[in-house]
Amino acid sequence: MNDTATAPALRDPSLLQALTPLLFLAVMLSLSVYLYSDDASYGANQIALLLAAGIASLIGMRNGHHWADIQDSLVHGISLAIVPIFILLAVGALIGTWILSGTVPTLIIYGLKLLHPSFFYPAACLICAIVALTIGSSWTVAGTLGVALIGVAQGLDMSLPITAGAIISGAYFGDKMSPLSDTTNIAPAAAGSELFAHIRHMMWTTGPSIAIALVLFAAIGLFGGGPSEGETALGDLPTVMAAQFDTGPHLLIPLVVVFVLAMRKFPAYPTILIGALLGALFAVIFQPAAVIKLAGNEALSQPMALLSGAWMALFDGFKADTGNAAADELLSRGGMSSMLNTVWLIICAMGFGAVMEKTGLLERMIRAVLKAARSTGSLIAATLGTAIGANVVAADQYMSIVLTGRLYRPEYERRGLAPVNLSRALEDAGTLTSPLIPWNTCGAYMAATLGVATFDYLPYAFFNLLSPLVAAVFAYAGFKILKLQPQPAVVHRG
Repeated sequence: MNDTATAPALRDPSLLQALTPLLFLAVMLSLSVYLYSDDASYGANQIALLLAAGIASLIGMRNGHHWADIQDSLVHGISLAIVPIFILLAVGALIGTWILSGTVPTLIIYGLKLLHPSFFYPAACLICAIVALTIGSSWTVAGTLGVALIGVAQGLDMSLPITAGAIISGAYFGDKMSPLSDTTNIAPAAAGSELFAHIRHMMWTTGPSIAIALVLFAAIGLFGGGPSEGETALGDLPTVMAAQFDTGPHLLIPLVVVFVLAMRKFPAYPTILIGALLGALFAVIFQPAAVIKLAGNEALSQPMALLSGAWMALFDGFKADTGNAAADELLSRGGMSSMLNTVWLIICAMGFGAVMEKTGLLERMIRAVLKAARSTGSLIAATLGTAIGANVVAADQYMSIVLTGRLYRPEYERRGLAPVNLSRALEDAGTLTSPLIPWNTCGAYMAATLGVATFDYLPYAFFNLLSPLVAAVFAYAGFKILKLQPQPAVVHRG
């Protein structure tokens, strides 16, 4: 007997069915934030995502999907997040060993000497933009320079949410415009455009957005208050650091090694892990007293205590005991264990997105959007909105870019629009809004790495907020919207 002949036909989901899990999720997440505020991501959001995935699964089964297929989609969806999860764990290890080795304290001390409060925010944005443009990785910049700049901000008594917004704005500008970036390569591949044509076309929306962002950061620094003489809530932080660590430019070697590997397009996970292990080695060589103190076991011999302390920094981070409560809070960070809650959030979010895609609910919503997008401006606006929505539902920037590109590419071709219009829209919304969503892999990563809740830094991630708006304005104005060039006729000579 032919099994396929008896298999039930799949029913196309209705728009109401497609919207039901998303509306449920929105209500649950709002309630989560209301009840738990900044602690919502420590379990409440995960429950909301799992329940929403359950509702989507029930709708899918009602429409003829088998649970085994939905379960397989869960496995596949979560597998897409395995590499980001390993990167996240490696960054946790890196933060722990770089504090223990003196690398982060050295960066903080230099930053306190060089960065004045009046220009700190735009300088932080520019520094991160330049480095990210060079290495093509917003995650690497946030996990290295970003951590140090957060420490400098605490030392200067600056706003941590604004600082995180400046770091993310600069990091994502550089990431978006770098030919070394994975998203900058994925977007034109999904849209069918050429890499450097895609980068040139992005300048029309990216340039004004970063310029406005820098002006806003400069205005906040000049007129938004803050210490005028570099006073610090941490007391004499350089003295506190010097009492705990031997500092010096040689301790920046792990940072240089990570950036060189990133520039040479070495994969992100081994790059960060090498940086973490190098930090552990530097800690044993240059901070033996701090390493032995962290081990906390007087019965161990010195070599075993050094091994134990360095190992502990990798999995459980650094615990400071300087006598200064604010400095201890600044330095007590890192370790793979500090990222486990974020891993939990990512797994739940990716599972929800996988079920929504497998059951056809996500595609059904997008089809409804396409029907309403009649003009070129509305089509590009719909692309931007879909990429943002995919970041919310699918919880991953790569899924947002690929899924949106796959669904909209035939429509752009049908309307005679050049593929660079689509690839630019994918980046303007798909790449740049990913760190603004707490359960997205990027939002979860940035919050965990910088120690600032996503909704706290969101209003100050000016570049990420502005770029989709500028793209939508240009789309409706018809500015720099390129048409497909007619192919030259092939002349056959007899």
